[in-house]
Amino acid sequence: MALFADRRAAGRVLAAALQEWRGTDAVVLGIARGGVVVAAVVADALGLELDAVVVRKLGAAGHEEFAVGAIADGVRIVTPDALRWAGMSSKDLERVEAAERDELARRMDAYGSRGRDVTGRTALIVDDGVATGASAVAACRAVRARDPERVVLAVPVAPERFAPPPDAVDEFVCPHRESDFWAVGEYYDDFRQTSDAEVMALLGSADSGR
Repeated sequence: MALFADRRAAGRVLAAALQEWRGTDAVVLGIARGGVVVAAVVADALGLELDAVVVRKLGAAGHEEFAVGAIADGVRIVTPDALRWAGMSSKDLERVEAAERDELARRMDAYGSRGRDVTGRTALIVDDGVATGASAVAACRAVRARDPERVVLAVPVAPERFAPPPDAVDEFVCPHRESDFWAVGEYYDDFRQTSDAEVMALLGSADSGR
């Protein structure tokens, strides 16, 4: 049985777990694309600024949903065990990474996602869930480089065993820690792909609202 009707419903659940940041100067940064939908609900509920952080998963050849690593602005994460499981060579990884770097640059340009100043503030990094954690950790490390006071990773659902590395994350908030975890989408009734247009509309609405 799914935990959430859709990403907006997940955002309401997550916002309830983040009440201590209501009305502070924290910034909510949704991991594009799906995480921005969750983040928009959180930001609206808590009266906080909203922005996006762009990450690209490095998917296994032939099994693109399985992450062997991730890239973000100035950040590259590769998981050797995942590479071995996928049977990917260094050349395979280079091909995947080259394509994803092009898409990373395109999305960063489209979303204008380096504009929000997080210096000395709490950065609430929000996604629609965590599976391997590569994308979430890449996002947190990219934001960490922008000198926030504190980095909080917040997701509605994650594997029970997942723990983000302390060099990337100061605090991890997750209302649903699942012991039998397969994929984020299994916890949603509606997990359709989020479009660029939806992300830009949410970011634009947040700017207009402020």
